[in-house]
Amino acid sequence: MGVSVLSLLRARKPADFADWFRPGGDYLLRVAEGMGLHTGDLSGFLDEAEAAMRAGRTGEDVAPAVNRLIAADLYADATFGLPFLEWMPTWYELGLAAPTAYAGWRLDRIADRYAATIDQISRPRFSRPTDIVRRGRPAVASVSGFADRFAFADAILHLEWFDYVAGECGLGVPPGLIGEARTQIVGYYAGDLTIEDLDPTVRRLQYLLFTDDEWVRTVNERYDLNSSLLSVWERICSRERERFAGSWSA
Repeated sequence: MGVSVLSLLRARKPADFADWFRPGGDYLLRVAEGMGLHTGDLSGFLDEAEAAMRAGRTGEDVAPAVNRLIAADLYADATFGLPFLEWMPTWYELGLAAPTAYAGWRLDRIADRYAATIDQISRPRFSRPTDIVRRGRPAVASVSGFADRFAFADAILHLEWFDYVAGECGLGVPPGLIGEARTQIVGYYAGDLTIEDLDPTVRRLQYLLFTDDEWVRTVNERYDLNSSLLSVWERICSRERERFAGSWSA
């Protein structure tokens, strides 16, 4: 399945993004099942979605629930990148802003094709550092070091990613869970709370959300990118997942 980085940047068709979509869909299912949410036909929809993308089928040729799943997943990925970069050091943001914006634009165009026949679908919004305030200033100012800033940003934004995609797919995230998780996670990364202070449900959710190390590894492998940058992302996410592992019990 491997393609070069250049080929990935040139990707135009739904089939070109099937290997991008599937790891995200599996991630959604893994987190939802791990939190005990009712996932209904989601597993089957993932198979249908991947098959549709590989065959180039869109719009009325695809079941409405499958169109919604693909569109929500790709819209979330398309929107995620630029807000995430704002949490990072300036040198890192400037170096990746252009390719991140281009990748987002490509994902948006594919998502539009699956959203075309959906009655209504929202577009996600992800938090910028100025949206998360602690003691009158952005909470990220309390976090030093590249890896810790990366982990803090991911802890907030993958929470919002899951909230958006799960909501669009009707997975029934418990009311108040996302807001409480956000509050506690900010306190943890800003140094006001220890991991033992976190509610077990919040710890479980973050453990599951940090399995996005599997998403990173799978994309890196499926597209034959051999990206050292993605390998760094994977290591940071794996480190955080291990921190949250063992701090809650089933």
